[in-house]
Amino acid sequence: MNNASKYRFVCTLTFGDIYGQIIVWLIVLFLSLATALALMGASRPIYALVCVGLILVLSLPFLLFAFVTTLINHIEFSEMDAVTAADSQSRSFSNQQMSSQTVA
Repeated sequence: MNNASKYRFVCTLTFGDIYGQIIVWLIVLFLSLATALALMGASRPIYALVCVGLILVLSLPFLLFAFVTTLINHIEFSEMDAVTAADSQSRSFSNQQMSSQTVA
């Protein structure tokens, strides 16, 4: 457990990293809705609902995969030097003392 305090967990993900993925998925969503509206005018509107459902069900796993892989690519574990590790430990110790004083 002592070795875990020598590393710092940083997530560098920003909205710009996933913005393109959201735009592409919205385009897919609107295209499926346009297809559904075109099929709704046909004699069998059940095809419209099946089309939208199929497109959404097939596109959601790809969207989830894209989000998760983007998130994993932006997680960093960086090693801290001795001074920074001691400083963060002293800060967490002082935070624990402050919280125990406020509870009591």
